[in-house]
Amino acid sequence: MDRVEEMLGEVRTTFKGGRTRGVEWRKAQLQALLKLLAENEDKIFEALRQDLGKHPVEAYRDEVGVVKKSATNAFRSVEKWMAPQKGRIPLVFFPARGAVVSEPLGVVLIFASWNFPISLALDPVIGAISAGNAVVLKPSDVAPKCSSFLANTIPLYLDPEAIKVVEGGKDISEQLLQLKWDKIFFTGSPQVARLIMSAAAKHLTPVTLELGGKCPTILDTLSNSSDLQVAVKRIAGGKWGPCNGQACIGIDYVLVETQFASVLIELLKKFIKKFYGENLKTLENLARIVNKHHFKRVHNLLKDPNVAATVVYGGSVDEENMVIEPTILLNPPLDAEIMTEEIFGPLLPIITLNNIEESIQFINSRPKPLAIYAFTKNDSLKEKILQETSSGSLTFNDAIVQFLADTLPFGGVGQSGFGRYHGKFSFDTFSHEKAVLHRSFLIELEPRYPPWNDFKMDFVRLAYDFDYVGLVLLLLGLRGLFRRNPRQ
Repeated sequence: MDRVEEMLGEVRTTFKGGRTRGVEWRKAQLQALLKLLAENEDKIFEALRQDLGKHPVEAYRDEVGVVKKSATNAFRSVEKWMAPQKGRIPLVFFPARGAVVSEPLGVVLIFASWNFPISLALDPVIGAISAGNAVVLKPSDVAPKCSSFLANTIPLYLDPEAIKVVEGGKDISEQLLQLKWDKIFFTGSPQVARLIMSAAAKHLTPVTLELGGKCPTILDTLSNSSDLQVAVKRIAGGKWGPCNGQACIGIDYVLVETQFASVLIELLKKFIKKFYGENLKTLENLARIVNKHHFKRVHNLLKDPNVAATVVYGGSVDEENMVIEPTILLNPPLDAEIMTEEIFGPLLPIITLNNIEESIQFINSRPKPLAIYAFTKNDSLKEKILQETSSGSLTFNDAIVQFLADTLPFGGVGQSGFGRYHGKFSFDTFSHEKAVLHRSFLIELEPRYPPWNDFKMDFVRLAYDFDYVGLVLLLLGLRGLFRRNPRQ
């Protein structure tokens, strides 16, 4: 505990010294981070291979490329983000001017997740640095090679007195949570998020929680064969492509009309074989399950006899190498664990409905998801999904890609989390927007009590209701109405 407190004391001293506030420091750190990525790409690929079995293409797409894009965007934009934003002031206060000034929160604690152990660690760090904060990063010990890489490499590139990396397991996390931070950013499960919130509440520390949930996909009946091929291809990529289903925004299950289910299943089989291989022994381009604990958790979902009976493709497992084949299930029991808990693995339930519009009621009967994906050309259905469901994000005719858009906020709602980041939204998440008002000594109204007659009160009401009336009052210098009463 002493070591953790000493580390916090050092970064807090650095922040109080003002070093992190200047634009030069922020841009220097972002540039150094880009250099870190460029000079250590192969090491990152190897760490991701050892922790999760990620292919280099997947590693670059979901990890290195994401961070590089985010850091480059922040480097180019941080001066604009830092600039005070003009605030419109009511004319009744004329002459006056207002602004919103973004200031850093202070020392922030970032908990990273294991499924994307590089991008989900460094992307929030980019936002915290851009906003001028000092940072303590806690990588996930479930991905030990990536955690070690970050701990050993970051101090060689970034300011070691302002940006620290702390490795460890549950005991270190508990020690960190006992201390007072100016912000806590957490990516992980709702179960751990409850502990984070409970600890943060003791110090009234603001938190951002990036969680998960069962993200549904709605597949409407697409009459055009080409559209259908594209839709199912994107569903297959969105389910198994990102870390073999171990992704908070990955597709959890698919809702489709009963008459369309067989077509969907056959197309999914086709693309699974094309993208990943024919069977367990020939699988490629797929990440493995992260460890034995999670392997058993996902495997246990299939051990329920009522669930196993619904498997229509896949289901094979290799416990030694912690690999589970891409698996499709048709109408597993809705009260089974596979349909009540986030799957976070390569199992894809397909739930059939009589009418695709029933999907809205189905989704609304469950906790709010982090993302909803809907494949349809029906504008009426799109509007109903938009207006009648609630989710962290909503994407039509694709999956996952919203995560890569820096101009869109990424975050959850309800049980899928709260707070948002990416691009300018990351900067805002790690900033306090301070209201600043400048007034002049030139004009002063002096109300005199008592009495205020109705005429005077009417003028005051008008001044608040209509800004231009307030300006006229001030420009004419009608102080006399308030300074004296002719009848006195």
